[in-house]
Amino acid sequence: MRVALLGSGGSIGRQAAEVLGDMPDAFTIVALATGSQAALIEEQARRFLPRVVALADEGAVARLDLPRGVARAAGDGALEEIVAREDVDLVLVATGGLVALRSVIAALRAGKIVATANKETLVAGGHLVMPLARGLADARIAHRATGSAAEGATVDPLASALGWLRPIDSEHSAIWQCLVGEEHRSIARLLLTASGGPFLDAPVADLATVTPERALQHPTWRMGAKITIDSATLANKGLEIIEARWLYDVPFSAISVVIHPQSVVHSAVQFVDGSIKAQLGTPDMRLPIQYALTYPARRPSPAAAADLIAAGRLDFRAPDEKRFPALRIAREAGMAGPRASAALISADEVAVARFLGGTLDFGGIPRVLGAAVEKFGAGEPGEPGLEELIELDARVRAFAEIAQ
Repeated sequence: MRVALLGSGGSIGRQAAEVLGDMPDAFTIVALATGSQAALIEEQARRFLPRVVALADEGAVARLDLPRGVARAAGDGALEEIVAREDVDLVLVATGGLVALRSVIAALRAGKIVATANKETLVAGGHLVMPLARGLADARIAHRATGSAAEGATVDPLASALGWLRPIDSEHSAIWQCLVGEEHRSIARLLLTASGGPFLDAPVADLATVTPERALQHPTWRMGAKITIDSATLANKGLEIIEARWLYDVPFSAISVVIHPQSVVHSAVQFVDGSIKAQLGTPDMRLPIQYALTYPARRPSPAAAADLIAAGRLDFRAPDEKRFPALRIAREAGMAGPRASAALISADEVAVARFLGGTLDFGGIPRVLGAAVEKFGAGEPGEPGLEELIELDARVRAFAEIAQ
């Protein structure tokens, strides 16, 4: 399978490149894109020999020292052109920000499989993206049904929108794996697990003086700074609630968050008969990355296997929304609609950056989120289109830069 890797310089992108590099018999990287990490993309180009690489800056991409035959791309529209190439089968989106939504839509419109770690894809644009994925799934099912009629074969029961839009987040990968082979109508509840981050048991009064250094000390996962801070506020779990609503087509009332400090159970599904199916594994993002690439097959992984004896015990508890108000704010934003959830995720990116930069206190993150959702959550009747979302993103970011 031929892969375009967007965001190859970030934490997920580098791990995705590692996973792809370990399966040269099954995958070929034909395109690499990152924001501004010229030295890294030169190194990746020498290793993987893609057909094209892209940087955001046209001047920087022109100065790249690339192997012979590797083309260059930059500027507006470069990513959309890359994902729609005829020699691309799967697009792995490891970039952050709303800018990736254009690429996801372009890829799905071009009939490509998309594996994404980008939260804006569904939090802000789920109403735009999921109909495209379902359309591809419906077309595939119809084609197989027509083609198999004379052969007496059956339609592949795994054919679904998740075959086209594949989640990379560990929690959503876990739910996806739990649902393989199950009927949608059998779902009673989705259970998103959360470690609780570094402040799960800290006195609430101490949170007012939390420093970025402390907030970045996640107890179980090693991730980029943005997602680590989101884990400390539990904003990430609120965003995942919104994503789950779109991915699995269930109401918000059927999605719960469960605190699980050991990070062994990555999420679970409860079915109408009362049984629960969970996916367990080590806290290693290479596992969900690889599953998104190889689905429905499984292959040996470089990640360590889960060891239940070594884990010793698995604890679960309900989240404290007074300690983690961002969780409540995010759920309410999702229920309010795409404008509110788009405002939420745009404000979160700015608020986290301000906290890391020292211009906003830790408690200011949920304050900014709540203020942005309240100010921008309403809008014209109907769901916002892509251009409105992009314009809204700019307005929310300007607001979040000064909100207290």
